[in-house]
Amino acid sequence: MSGLRDTLATVFGHNQHLPPPAEPGTVTLRARDVSAERGGRGVLDGVDFQVIAGQIVALVGPNGAGKSTLLAALAGELDLTGGSIELDGHALSHWTHLDMARRRAVLPQSHTVGFPFSAREVVAMGRSPWARTPRQDHDETHIATAMAATDVTRFATRPFPALSGGERARVALARVLAQDTATLLLDEPTAALDLGHQEQVLRLARERASAGAAVVVVLHDLGVAAAYADRVAVLEDGRIAADGPPRDILTTELLTRVYQHPVDVFDHPVTGAQLVLPLRG
Repeated sequence: MSGLRDTLATVFGHNQHLPPPAEPGTVTLRARDVSAERGGRGVLDGVDFQVIAGQIVALVGPNGAGKSTLLAALAGELDLTGGSIELDGHALSHWTHLDMARRRAVLPQSHTVGFPFSAREVVAMGRSPWARTPRQDHDETHIATAMAATDVTRFATRPFPALSGGERARVALARVLAQDTATLLLDEPTAALDLGHQEQVLRLARERASAGAAVVVVLHDLGVAAAYADRVAVLEDGRIAADGPPRDILTTELLTRVYQHPVDVFDHPVTGAQLVLPLRG
């Protein structure tokens, strides 16, 4: 992997101006009046949104509401038709690809690799932004720690394409964790996982936020959002319908309207945890 790492460093450059850790409460990413289209259809419409160090913010909403599109816009992977995105106080155009890779890590929905790299080699790719900087001295520690945290160490040598969907998802998450950035953008990280590994992923996100990282996560499970997120942003038809603490935002009235299906929100009789369930029958 050293050859790949050096090649990436050569392509991107060897900028030694490394970002400092974000202070808790700092806005690391900000969307200002953002609009965007996909396939000629408007999918974001005048979105204002901010990502804050030390918080998990969950993006929720029905299919087609704009959750993954907003995440892609925040990541700088989508051309906007209006508005702007700022990363660490500067427009995305201010930063090189290497600068952005040192400041935010992105977990996409799909996990594909064009060559039969091993699971460990895929995780090690997350360390590429730090090649030829003092932080490369910590590569092995970050790789091993991320693999252990996502329970993928035991198949480190297996080819990535030979892994199951859930295993690939966990290796991809390990790559993001190994990248060790101040902001994490996670698109449906629990979609291919069993119950135990879903909880593991959200606990890892919680740990990163508690350590000062800003975490944005696209979720479909509203109960999980209630349990783990500091803020929930509900998207509806490309706009933010509501944004705030889960207990303020996840209400029967709002969710029933947005999802166009009756929803019940109540507290668990023993733990007091907020539960969100569709009404059936």
